[in-house]
Amino acid sequence: MNSRHLNFVLVVLLLATVATFEIGERGVAGPTAMAALLAIGFVKGRLVVLDFMGLRGVKFFWRGLLLGWLLLVSALIAIAYWIALK
Repeated sequence: MNSRHLNFVLVVLLLATVATFEIGERGVAGPTAMAALLAIGFVKGRLVVLDFMGLRGVKFFWRGLLLGWLLLVSALIAIAYWIALK
């Protein structure tokens, strides 16, 4: 992994953090905002797992384990939000 790629990933993570902050500060609410925040959070988690934890080049088991956990948590949050809307 070269430093140029990691710097690019860092910039993407910072921009995603600013985007989530702006969504919260502007008081945007509703299913669309929740979906956007979950999607941004999933992308950020994926970038951290693959690039900063260095799992991009390892066996699928370890990547799958952590990305599966991230997907499970995101899905549970979405389900909890959906149930709360009813």
